[in-house]
Amino acid sequence: MSHDNHDLNTAGIRPAFMVRVAGLPVESVRELRCPQSRRWADEVLDESAQLRLLAEKAGDQLHDLIGGSDDEPLRRALLKLRRDIFNNRLPATDSADRVLGRVHSLDPAAASTLADWLTGRRALDGRLGAGAGLLAAETGRSREALRSLAGRERLRRGLLLASPALDAQLDAYRKQPPSAGARPDKKQRKIERSLLSYVYRTACKTSPFSTFTGVALGSLGGSAGLRLRVEEEWRAQARLNVVALGRLADAVIADPARRADLPVAPASGWGRDDDRVRYVRRWITAGDDDTAVTFDAVKDRLFFLRRSGTLDRLLTLFEERSGTVLRYGDLVEWLARDQGAAREECEQYLGALLDVGMVQVPCLRTEVHDTDPLRAFQGALRGLERPWADRLADRLEEPARCVERFADASPDERRALLDALRAGLRAVQEEELGADRAKVPQTLLYEDAAAGARTEFDPDAWQELAAGPLAAVERVLPAFDLTLPQRITFEGFFLARYGRGGRCDDLLKLVHDFHEDFFDQYMTFTATRTAYDADGTYVPEVNWLGLDRLRALDTARRTFTARMAALREAAGPGAAEVRVDDAFLAEVADELDGLAPDFAPMSHHLQIADRPGDPLVVLNRSYGGVSFPFSRFTELFDGLDERLFAGTEAIVPEGAVLAEVTGGPVTSNLNLHGRLTPYEIVCPGERGTLEAESRISLDDLHLVHDPEAGRLVLRSARLDREVIPVYLGYLVPLALPELPRTLLLLSPTSMAPLNVWAGVPEGAPDEGGVTTRPRVRHGSLVLSRRSWSAPAAALPLHRAGAPEDGWFLDWHAFRREHGLPDRVFATVSDTGARGATGAKPQYLDFDSPLSLSAFEALIKTPQARVVFREALPDEDALHTVSGHGRHVAELAVETAVAVRRRTV
Repeated sequence: MSHDNHDLNTAGIRPAFMVRVAGLPVESVRELRCPQSRRWADEVLDESAQLRLLAEKAGDQLHDLIGGSDDEPLRRALLKLRRDIFNNRLPATDSADRVLGRVHSLDPAAASTLADWLTGRRALDGRLGAGAGLLAAETGRSREALRSLAGRERLRRGLLLASPALDAQLDAYRKQPPSAGARPDKKQRKIERSLLSYVYRTACKTSPFSTFTGVALGSLGGSAGLRLRVEEEWRAQARLNVVALGRLADAVIADPARRADLPVAPASGWGRDDDRVRYVRRWITAGDDDTAVTFDAVKDRLFFLRRSGTLDRLLTLFEERSGTVLRYGDLVEWLARDQGAAREECEQYLGALLDVGMVQVPCLRTEVHDTDPLRAFQGALRGLERPWADRLADRLEEPARCVERFADASPDERRALLDALRAGLRAVQEEELGADRAKVPQTLLYEDAAAGARTEFDPDAWQELAAGPLAAVERVLPAFDLTLPQRITFEGFFLARYGRGGRCDDLLKLVHDFHEDFFDQYMTFTATRTAYDADGTYVPEVNWLGLDRLRALDTARRTFTARMAALREAAGPGAAEVRVDDAFLAEVADELDGLAPDFAPMSHHLQIADRPGDPLVVLNRSYGGVSFPFSRFTELFDGLDERLFAGTEAIVPEGAVLAEVTGGPVTSNLNLHGRLTPYEIVCPGERGTLEAESRISLDDLHLVHDPEAGRLVLRSARLDREVIPVYLGYLVPLALPELPRTLLLLSPTSMAPLNVWAGVPEGAPDEGGVTTRPRVRHGSLVLSRRSWSAPAAALPLHRAGAPEDGWFLDWHAFRREHGLPDRVFATVSDTGARGATGAKPQYLDFDSPLSLSAFEALIKTPQARVVFREALPDEDALHTVSGHGRHVAELAVETAVAVRRRTV
């Protein structure tokens, strides 16, 4: 069967998608389990349950015998035996057998029950005695398996970038196993826990990072049902951390001799305003180079300088020399001649303008389309046409070669390359640039890995499984969009200023006034708002302008919460699953009608549970935007950016164009990508990355209200078309500077975390202190996994001196009592936790004592609370395979429906 474009569109997914593939096959973690110990625990718990039934029966029968006997010695013996049975304590054999003989003469049925209990209890005692040795032997084998896994190349390649300190310890750790039967020392246990977390991250999770998780490019068109196949051999791409280039640029600019040769320009978009010069000032706050993940924070604000004769003449010079190169030293000499001032005084004046951003050095910035940032930096240096710059570019050649060789290198070669790269960057700063102390970030490289350039998914299978439910759920996602209240508020502010059908031609002033007069204080209030108060009552959105649309949003959220609460109550406390029907979603969607943009392409992260007879697709997260699932990986796949660029034409509304909002200079590698839009919006303070005809300056844009459509429209005077801003970086848009962040309130960019249980009381805990939430699904689409929540005090945590087999048995008793699956993801809410482990879900395998120990180490205080969520899909329902085995995988798909609009 062939599938044309029409077929693909009706499938509810754009033809291209990404597959995020765990680096190790899931079979890898099986070696870390103790299967015989698990069977032992199940048998002990099964037998214990049967004995409890017998004990109750025997206790009742002995009670009758005790009450009907006048033989005091016999009564005392029966009472002692009954207490032993009640306390599950095995009585002495001789005395129990004597009592059993007496009971048999009085009540044969009671004697039979008592004999069964004694036989079973003695067998249980023997079985319990075998547990310690069995668990110790299997735990030792699982430790050996963990040491073996520590040698897996795909794990070690990623580990070198994620945790160089742990990587440096692993070879010695593998060579020095503890003595047979001995417990590892404290240092080894710490290494063991850290290693285990990375093994699980590489085999059971899907967050792209180096070779821990690779990405494959997928397309609709296969015929293998739900099955996807990825390649065994991966291809990697490494790039220098752009923060390292920022430190080099800072060192160049800080040197007066080299600064003199740097081309300078006034802040783009500046203008004269009465007795002031206005421009957008941009602050860059350097991140901590000693942390594993760091980026420089960028802020901007409309800024004013008092006009003076010197400043006016300087700006006039820039205008007259437009199109020619003006270097910093040339400006100093010009100022000295113009003012008749000493060179040192002119240096100070120009340095002050540089500090406040009125004068800038744009050539050494990393821009979003510099997909090979180090080579781009070398090119910028050579473009200066100065001997020192050529020399510096040459000194960077060896670091550049280290970066280029890194992706294909073995782990040992990678270590040497990283050492050489770090030494080379330090030498450049200290020897070539004369820095007293080189500034080099801890993380030098970012790497992505391709698990295949083409894997196909059956469009018929997608249509049957997910298309309808996903489209229905998309209609209610605006209720969860964190940016929608801000969009509505911005529109309300515009209408208050300009009225229905109004127009604003000075966007810079509009944004400045919006933040200065309203939005900053609004954001301060909303930051402290909790959506639901202590008793579960919904707290309305901050609505200082009295906007009906915000009230409608509040109503839709209340409706969703009320319907979920009704579902929960109807299902009862023990329900494993509840279903959201079409009527539920339609009611909420009707209340949201007209609140969200009509052009709203969505991206979803999904996992397929390929279960026989009842396959499911699990919705992990959703967000709005264009081509976002792909942007970070455009350089990883040849021609992907051109295909995405061409593909957007089918979804962009008639009469509109897409224009990228970059957010200024790149401070994180996550924002690097190929060109995906025909235009870009160049905000003041930016220089643009595309050719002149593809750049849209802020001065060319105006904002107009369309009263018939009830929306704000951004338009370009030069193009005479609507302009739709899009953001393609991977930093959270809320972290962007003020101006681009405000422009994105006119874009399809959104964040919609689907928390279906918000505002719905958890309900009373069971006798063990555990509360549960059922799985929530609409058709085959899972909106929320089944979960269990418990305080640390309710968990069978290991106690000092307690035997390991008893602890392992207690955990399985807990798991069985509360109905937890064999494998879960656990999230610890604990103010005592350190780092990301206190917030991110951690894979927990109840069949692995190593996994249980690592999990317990996350609990730092008695006040901690843990949420366990089912591992859905579990390892028996995975749909992605390679020659190495089955892989945990996540699909990143984009849905979009073409929109036709009238021209404003």
